[in-house]
Amino acid sequence: MKTYIVGGAVRDELLGLPVRERDHVVVGSTPEEMVRLGYKPVGKDFPVFLHPQTHEEYALARTERKSGKGYKGFTVYASPEITLEQDLERRDLTINAIAKDESTGELIDPYGGRKDLAAEVLRHVSPAFAEDPVRILRVARFAARFGFPVHEKTMNLMRGMVTSGEADHLVPERVWQEFSKGLAEEHAERMFAVLDECGFLRRCLPEIPEKSEIPIRFSGSIPVRFASLAWAMDPDPVSVLCTLRLRAPIDVHELALAVSRNRKALETLHSAAPSGLLRILKTTDAFRRPERFAELLKAARLAKPELDTGPLERAHVAAAAVDAGAIAATAASKPKIPQLIDQARLKAIQGS
Repeated sequence: MKTYIVGGAVRDELLGLPVRERDHVVVGSTPEEMVRLGYKPVGKDFPVFLHPQTHEEYALARTERKSGKGYKGFTVYASPEITLEQDLERRDLTINAIAKDESTGELIDPYGGRKDLAAEVLRHVSPAFAEDPVRILRVARFAARFGFPVHEKTMNLMRGMVTSGEADHLVPERVWQEFSKGLAEEHAERMFAVLDECGFLRRCLPEIPEKSEIPIRFSGSIPVRFASLAWAMDPDPVSVLCTLRLRAPIDVHELALAVSRNRKALETLHSAAPSGLLRILKTTDAFRRPERFAELLKAARLAKPELDTGPLERAHVAAAAVDAGAIAATAASKPKIPQLIDQARLKAIQGS
């Protein structure tokens, strides 16, 4: 029985980056032996175990054979006869197919991962790459993380997976899982470039704006980054993208809709009168949800960096200082309370 650190931990160590998590491969063992040694079985589709002390994942070396459509259409085979090289061959990219002997520290790199790290290129390990459509999204995500280009042959495989319809079998929840991870990376714009180049965007996420309308840089939270895409979209396509294509979380969907619905008003901020500023504050629910209002403005500025939201932000500060509760408590007529509050907020904006 031999154990190896594999995948991202080895890759990130070679890049001099912090290691986020450590995965391990076990060669020459069986599930029975792992349990006998105190490892806790957790794998559903293949034998994965948690170390009794560190609780890190240890998976038995395995191979995969395509047996159906989509990313779940695989038959997994694990046995003591499977070699480390065979296990590494089933991985997606060469930079993720490097192993480190836990006892000696020796690096095992049968597919040229270190060379590709030095060349800063994302290249598939074997033709079996084309059997799993999730790998399209993973490659785009790694492009977003590292800023590396995709090898031409790997891009050709990705295009083939799209045109053959293999990518159509991805479920929305899995697409969101990878998409949101890529959206959170430092070079998130690279994810869209890769997905556009292989045809995935037009076929699987057709509501996403054209390349020229995608922000050139992303920052902030996932909802803010996603909402910046909605600047160039109408509300209906936003909802289709969030509910049908991605199953995006409610907070992501709501902020994207708020950006889409208020785009035209935000574009005319420079010429808005105090009454217009108050109207925008009300339609964006700025008084009840100030945190979401701030995120809306961040998303708008990501999508349109030249947009000056200063007047609206100053109007919000002034209007929010109005004591709506005191006005309600002293109003002679309850039906007039909203009107009185609006009048006080408008006066505050005019004086700011």
